[in-house]
Amino acid sequence: MAARFVRAVACRGLECLVKEETKEAIAAQVDGVALADIPDEPGGDVEVVVVFGGDGTILRAGEWALEADIPLLGVNLGHVGFLAELEVSQFDELVERVVSHDYVLEHRLTVGVDVFAPGEDRPCYSSFAINEVSLEKGAGQVMLEVLAFVDELPVSRWSADGVLVATPTGSTAYAFSAGGPVMWPDLEAFLLVPLSAHALFNRPMVLAPKSVVWIDLVSPAPAVLWCDGKRTHGVEPGSRIIVRRGNHWLTLARLSVQPFTSRLVKKFALPVAGWRQSPHG
Repeated sequence: MAARFVRAVACRGLECLVKEETKEAIAAQVDGVALADIPDEPGGDVEVVVVFGGDGTILRAGEWALEADIPLLGVNLGHVGFLAELEVSQFDELVERVVSHDYVLEHRLTVGVDVFAPGEDRPCYSSFAINEVSLEKGAGQVMLEVLAFVDELPVSRWSADGVLVATPTGSTAYAFSAGGPVMWPDLEAFLLVPLSAHALFNRPMVLAPKSVVWIDLVSPAPAVLWCDGKRTHGVEPGSRIIVRRGNHWLTLARLSVQPFTSRLVKKFALPVAGWRQSPHG
């Protein structure tokens, strides 16, 4: 699919940049088409990143494009594909719309995270997340003891498998599997979700976009921090994780203004029509 797209776009006078690890495979299928490498740092005249794959592939592309505010346009080759805009059957439309710059931009909230080792006032690790930041027990470890704060005030102490902070985009990913609510992606808010907590109060919480979450690792066992399930960092006991609104938006290229309600019903195959009545009653 990528090689087919490169050929079609090159025939219309546009240049494609490709990842170094896929350049050889694509070049073998597009004789006579010059391919440039995607630079390590985004910039230059890159207009849009076209991603062939599922949501995980789109998240990896987001790692490159986020800080430069370059829009992502996903073509779903996976299963659910919430972030993808098109299916492979719409390939011809994809080419024409990219060549003619015929798309609109949608902006999504992200989060930033800093990890502070015990007694330190400078972070030992910093990153961002498009879907979620999760603090989880390591392999073979017992449950974690964590104390969660919102805006510097303690909210709850949990014995749990972990705790995550998710964006509206991530509300249909890990947070959804953990029992969190579905949030419409244009909502400016995020979720605080305990994972399998042994506590009377273990409900997900929807927080204001200006809220700052502290998570203190109280238990003596180390834990693992995950950002979007991809970037990871070991966290020692006594550390504090601070999560706040990210400095950059995730920018998605959309070919049509499709209501999220329609996308949700389609991706989850929700039953909107009963056997007794029409979809609207």
